[in-house]
This record gives sequence, structure tokens and C-alpha cells, in this order.
Amino acid sequence: MTGRELDAAGVTDPVLRAAYTRCRLLNARHGRTYFLATRLLPADRRPAVHALYGFARWADDIVDDTADTADTADTADTADTADTADAAPAERAAALARLERLLRHALAGGRPAAEPVVLALADTAARYAIEPAHFTDFMASMRADLTVTDYATYADLRAYMHGSAAVIGLQMLPVLGTVTSRARAAPHAAALGVAFQLTNFLRDVGEDLDRGRVYLPADLLAAHGVQRDLLLWSRRTGRDDPRITAALRAAEDLTRGVYREAEPGLAMLDPVARPCVRTAFLLYRNILDTIAGSGYAVLHRRAVVPRRRRAAVAADGLVRVLAARLGARRAPTPTTVPYGAALDAKESG
Repeated sequence: MTGRELDAAGVTDPVLRAAYTRCRLLNARHGRTYFLATRLLPADRRPAVHALYGFARWADDIVDDTADTADTADTADTADTADTADAAPAERAAALARLERLLRHALAGGRPAAEPVVLALADTAARYAIEPAHFTDFMASMRADLTVTDYATYADLRAYMHGSAAVIGLQMLPVLGTVTSRARAAPHAAALGVAFQLTNFLRDVGEDLDRGRVYLPADLLAAHGVQRDLLLWSRRTGRDDPRITAALRAAEDLTRGVYREAEPGLAMLDPVARPCVRTAFLLYRNILDTIAGSGYAVLHRRAVVPRRRRAAVAADGLVRVLAARLGARRAPTPTTVPYGAALDAKESG
């Protein structure tokens, strides 16, 4: 299947094909929810999505204390992630700086001698004219993860998430394509990236504590009488506390509000790409349902959407894909802005 995707995308260089294959492997092994949704994209667009995911995953593993991060599969092969799991902070900082140098060189047109994920990312950025500033902002947030362990306010957290999550949605827009200008769709795409990351933060409260981090904003926690020490106590003892439950419920409400910000953007996407993003939207939002259904026990165990539910959402997405592709064949004239490239001059400035 990988070869067919690369053929459809016009990737013929053997080195590039190997680089994209590595990124796809990272996505398949470490991003179950995201990878499932990508299967609904047209084959020619999947390699680009895998490249964007693979690079983000690689950078994330550099700054994390453990290799089992984000939406990790139960059988994750950590040999395919950045080898910094047990590195000291200075070593992780050096590895991240090296990755950033490779990225700048590659985005400027150079061909890096190492790190296939950088090679695939640079090729994707060139093919889809993705703004280099999105990658610069992403790396700034990754650097913050080396030293910042909590956020005083939601505004502080949103500033961090601009680089760690919002720009991921913005990177995706040119790949997905839109039926409106990219500028009009961009705020919703950015909000979707933030919604996904807030969902991960809520699901991974316990695991992030183990890494010394608290991503839920301190002002939200304090409003319910919660501080880091109470979270650590709950994580250590396995006991619940009504104050923690109330704070986590408030975080869920906050996250659902961001999903509402993002939802209008689904209709702005190219119809053949829309089922993929809608499926990811539903699957990630279902994680919130699972968290609530567990009594907000995220400090003690990971919330996982049941396989049957994931399959049902994916099956619905497949039906929508088939309908969209049939509609595209019947359409007398193109109605989309291919890959988001044709921008409205007034809206894009």
C-alpha cells in the first residue's frame, strides 16, 4: 500500500520514498487514531500527512523523558523514534538544536544527509508551499518543553499551543485543500489542532505528571482547589478527589468549546478530504466521552475509545469518502481550491 501511495503522489526518488516510508511507519505505530483517519484520504495526499506527523513525532520524542508518547500504540517499536528517551536535558537540547539546523537547511533547499523525517518534511513543504514560519513556531514550542513544566493561565497555554498544535492544523490545510480561501479556513484548522492537543493533555494528565509536567493551566486547577501536589498524591495513591474531578470536568468543557470553534471548518475542506478530518474530529472528541464515562480517572489509567466505536466511526467515514469521490466524478467543473493553493487575494493579504 505504501508504494501505491508514493506512486500516486509522484514520489519517485528512492531516497525520498524511503524517507516517506519511515514517516508512515511512525504514524502507523504511534498514532493509531490519526493514522486510522488518514486512511480515508486520497492516496496521493497520504504521504504528505505522514511526513508532517513523522517530523512532529520525532521532535516530540526528543523533548520527552520517555519514548512512549502521545497517541502511542500498545505495541510501539521505540527503535523508530528519536533515541533520547534516557538523555539528560542538555543532550535533549543539543539533539533538538541539531534537528532544527537540519530543518532550516532542508527548507532552504539543501538535502540533509541524515534524518529521513526531515527529508520527507522538506519535500512536503516544497510540494504544498507550506509556510516555513509554521515549522519555526513549532520548534519554538518544542524548545519550551525542555524547560517549562506548567502554565499559569490558559492564555499562557494557548501561546504554547500555537506552536505545538495550531500550526499543525495550518500545515495540513494546503494538503487537504479547501472550497474557500485558505485564509478563511485557517482559524478553524488552527482550533482543531488545539482541540486535539487539549484532548491529549486531558487524557495524559497522569503520564505528563510522571515527566514532571502539568499542561492543564494552573488558574483552571486553582479555581477548583487543585494544585500540583494534590495531582501527585492522586497519581501516587490511586485515590480520587472531588476537587480533581471538578477541575478535569472544567477542562473537558473548555476542550469541547474549542471543538465548537473548529467544527465550521470541516465544511470548508475539499469534499474528498473532508471525511478524513471529520473522522479524526469524531474519534478525538470521543476520547472526551470516554474520559467522562470513566469518572475522569485519567490520573490512574489511559482513556481509550473502544475498538468497536472506532470501527463504526471509520466505517461511516468510508461511506462519506465513496460518496465524495462519486460526487467529484459527476461534478461538471471543479469546485475546490486544489490543495489550498489558489488564495483569495483580499483575505490572504
